[in-house]
Amino acid sequence: MLGYLVRLLPFWIREPLLILVGTVFGVRILYMALVDGEGWVPAVIGAVFLLSAALRVRVVVRALRTRRRPAPSAGDAGDANEAGVAKDAEAAAPAAPRPAAPVVRRPAEKEPNAWGQAALAVGLCAVIGAAFWFQDRLPGSGDDTASRAATCRHDEDEKLPSAYRATPEAVTGEDLCRALNLPGLPELLGTPTETATYASGTDNTAPLTDRKVAQPEARVEFDTYTVELSATYNKLTVDQYRDLTAYGDEMYVKELTVLGRPALFTSDHMMKIQIDLGSGGGSGGPVEQGPLARTLTVAFDAEDRGGSYDFTVWSESGALPDDNALLGIAEAVLPRITQGARDRG
Repeated sequence: MLGYLVRLLPFWIREPLLILVGTVFGVRILYMALVDGEGWVPAVIGAVFLLSAALRVRVVVRALRTRRRPAPSAGDAGDANEAGVAKDAEAAAPAAPRPAAPVVRRPAEKEPNAWGQAALAVGLCAVIGAAFWFQDRLPGSGDDTASRAATCRHDEDEKLPSAYRATPEAVTGEDLCRALNLPGLPELLGTPTETATYASGTDNTAPLTDRKVAQPEARVEFDTYTVELSATYNKLTVDQYRDLTAYGDEMYVKELTVLGRPALFTSDHMMKIQIDLGSGGGSGGPVEQGPLARTLTVAFDAEDRGGSYDFTVWSESGALPDDNALLGIAEAVLPRITQGARDRG
């Protein structure tokens, strides 16, 4: 319907309007593709818009030239021919008069065909539709999806607490976030089609330590699961931590070894806090019990000399992945943490 209404406009209104629209859309879509990194499909669409605008500019220029160069009239051509014949007769009387040359009229430029314009519009729509149709069916489209995952947020102006300066080997929340936010994390969680919606790292300190023990944390959120990674630089060993869990429900505690280091599976409920900001939406009551979380604690080294990494996963629905998911995450992330700390040092 819109294309039909556009074709009803006069030529000198329709063509400049289409040139303006095509140029604006083409430049905008190319900017999205080249600067915002939206991929090759917007680049093709933007190029098609600009090419269409350029072709219309050429049509308008040719029409302007035709209007400014009027064709010679028949009377002028006849007068010129008669003057030429008379001059020739005077110069050579005995010779037979030459026949007058036929008047050649230059055909006027025709206005662009409306059917041709309609065919061009249909062709552009077909190209755009085909580009979107094949976008997710070409090799490498999964890499574009991974590149759109959330990047780690970190305040570069934030000063490190003194606990980090007292512990030179300590990594930061940014180091942990870069290690945890790896492209294969959704597949390890059993949700390969999801991408990270939020990722951040914070340089915290352990509670009840008067800010003397570094405890950086990182979090990566997906639609189904949330994964947290923390590192605690205290003297508590995994073996001692296992003894502390002996008074709890041992059904959820499991000892194992991860990359040659002592490790321990534990489960606990998250805390749910509601804060009333004056809008009446929160009760402001006591802390409630949140969803169940599964944690894999891994010692810093094989000798278990103190300090550990904690991998924790949970979901708002209360569902948890298999323990093998956390084990695979730990085996993939731990070498990346070591490399990150070495690069920062």
